[in-house]
Amino acid sequence: MFRLILSAMKKFLLFSLSGTLLLLAVFSSQAQAAIVLENPLWHIVLDPGTLAIRVTPAGAAAVQVSDGVGSHRVAALQSTADQAGWQWDDGAYRIEAKLSERDLMLTVRANAAGALTLIRQPGSAIGRGLILPLAEGHYVARDNKVWNDFILQKMGRLNTTQDLSLPLWGMDHGKFSLHWLLTNPYNNQLDFSADGSGLALQASHTFTQLAPDTPMTLTLHLGDGDLLAGAKHYRAWLLAEGRFESLAEKTAKSPGAAKLIGASHAYLWGSGLIAAKDVRSWPAFLRILRSKNPLAIDLRRHFAPESRKALAEAGTNPARYQEKILVGAFNAGLNSLAREAWQTDAPDVNRLASRYGELRSEVARAFGAALNADAKDWGGGVSGATMEQLRKAGLARLWLGLGEGWEGGLWHPEAIAAGVKAGYLLAPYDSYETALPRGHNPDWATAHFGEKTYRDCAIVLDDGRFKTGFNGFGHYTNPFCMRPLMEARVRAVQEKAGFNSWFLDVTAAGMLFDDYRRRAAMTMAQNAYANAASTRWISEDRQLPAGSEDGNAVTAQGIFFAHGMQTPVIGWGDKEMQKDKKSPYYLGNYYPPEEPSNMFKAVPLKALYRSIHFDPAARLPLYQAVFHDSVITTHHWLFDNLKLTNVRRENELAQLLYNVPPLFHLSEGTLASRLPLMQRQDAFFRPLHEKLANQALTGFRWLSADRLLQQTGFADGTMQVANFSAEERSFNGRRFPPYSVTALTADGKTTVFVSEDGR
Repeated sequence: MFRLILSAMKKFLLFSLSGTLLLLAVFSSQAQAAIVLENPLWHIVLDPGTLAIRVTPAGAAAVQVSDGVGSHRVAALQSTADQAGWQWDDGAYRIEAKLSERDLMLTVRANAAGALTLIRQPGSAIGRGLILPLAEGHYVARDNKVWNDFILQKMGRLNTTQDLSLPLWGMDHGKFSLHWLLTNPYNNQLDFSADGSGLALQASHTFTQLAPDTPMTLTLHLGDGDLLAGAKHYRAWLLAEGRFESLAEKTAKSPGAAKLIGASHAYLWGSGLIAAKDVRSWPAFLRILRSKNPLAIDLRRHFAPESRKALAEAGTNPARYQEKILVGAFNAGLNSLAREAWQTDAPDVNRLASRYGELRSEVARAFGAALNADAKDWGGGVSGATMEQLRKAGLARLWLGLGEGWEGGLWHPEAIAAGVKAGYLLAPYDSYETALPRGHNPDWATAHFGEKTYRDCAIVLDDGRFKTGFNGFGHYTNPFCMRPLMEARVRAVQEKAGFNSWFLDVTAAGMLFDDYRRRAAMTMAQNAYANAASTRWISEDRQLPAGSEDGNAVTAQGIFFAHGMQTPVIGWGDKEMQKDKKSPYYLGNYYPPEEPSNMFKAVPLKALYRSIHFDPAARLPLYQAVFHDSVITTHHWLFDNLKLTNVRRENELAQLLYNVPPLFHLSEGTLASRLPLMQRQDAFFRPLHEKLANQALTGFRWLSADRLLQQTGFADGTMQVANFSAEERSFNGRRFPPYSVTALTADGKTTVFVSEDGR
């Protein structure tokens, strides 16, 4: 290899002769000599005009990591054997490259705001496969056409904070691997394109008007053949930077979080004040509901036409379907009355917290002759009866979330207290990311903060427009602006309902914004900091171990648990899954509220998504390699353990192999049938998680050529082996049953879990 390789400013031709690269350049008088950085581990050639990068690990073939990004004028070039610096375009950009052991560190500074392409990775660079931290992690083999087409047709462009769970990607070259780590993870995007038989990737960064002098920093890491090398390096970087928080460290500040260890996760549905079982006299109930009692009149005012019809047509003893309609209308009417008290231009959180209990007392007075005597026993899925059934089932550790939000806790504080007494963590679904205008969708209770907040806390884009909120409604919000209201509402609700945990939707999903408000601007980095500060306040000040959606790395600080990393949202925007009610793949909707079909209806998964999300040969525990002993992850609530019928085994085995908890949905009507499934998982998962929750995941490897026999390893020496095959497999003289996970713990014990076909 020539020590100096001439770089052209106009065009160049590449030839390979006997494995030696010759670069023949046609260049102007401004052409620069290439930069060579090297140490005993590898040899790197950089073109200062284009940032083309070619690396040659010791004893291995060269890899063109980047083809360069187009010619820039170079000035002030200085270099040594391990570092270099230069300027682009008359000082518009300053670039530094430093080689340290296995890391090539790049720093780019700009004099003004604007977008800059930094890497154009050719398809050949991925080697055997691409290592991508999409959700938990995936391995995209070079010849996997299904994956390649999916990336090109369904993804195309990725936001590196929201779309990647970790700010990195890697390339598998067998005996060695290469990994890009974005140490400044903000304002970056990745664009994929077809390149021969592989995938080309372009990485760009935007220097914003809010912080144009913040440098873009990234590192190319030379790893060994370990597919987790990039994730492990990121973990080491977090530790070195003081940005890694272990579960043990966080629990010391919020001791209640110890109850998360070994806990299965479940959402409870049916938060309404009463269930059909609470009506002891239907004739009396109907008589009062039809009367001129002021509360009855107010309730009927909120009845939908179907409910009015059922009330008019119901006899002395209504049919079962009429009972369901009338109880649903009764509960919905009560919710509406409660919300009218606080969904005002300037909501009073104390009024919010107290109104539900006041209405419950009014119901007891007005309908006492028709309902069971003790109001503390009312309720369906959220009730003392549910807590007692769970306790009697021997489920000693559970995290229980209220899927309909904190209203269920305000209706049923005794049920929350019973769950807490049983040793469980009880949390409401809550959210502060979207603010709605008054009167819009009152049922979305968590998004109503009043007109001033809707207007003044909205994210402002660089063109002056407000950032539209979730699903196109309302505005996305600035967490600094929302913080006082968040603190006030959490405090008021918790004191009334008695929750001992909290779930903040979206906060840890990596959805970050630059906010261009004149007097209170915010960068993405500041957005991430504010999100973490909010969850920390809930966990530490209020002593409510907090979790959130997804748990992406840039927003993982401050949370104990995350829903959506093991199984993410799938098929968002797919018409058959989201809109077509006649399709076998239709996921359902948020009705009925006590057992919404999108949570409880079991459906098969389309073949494409089955290959993408559940093919064991294409999955990697990348996130766990960084955060297993920091953030407890599980499935997104749209895809619990029982939702997808044709991938139930693959889903369950991967979850157990990575030692993350299951997630279930429970209602009054499904609790009895689902308890045995929860008990099976609990018997295997809980004792293992009690051993491993505070242990790093340190190893992963395929034990068979088809990648269906897989092994994970943990810091204490525990190993788990999953057989995703329908046939018995053997390795090193040990047999593994079909569709099973075998745990070989550090104390010498062996435990086997065999997954059952749930279809």
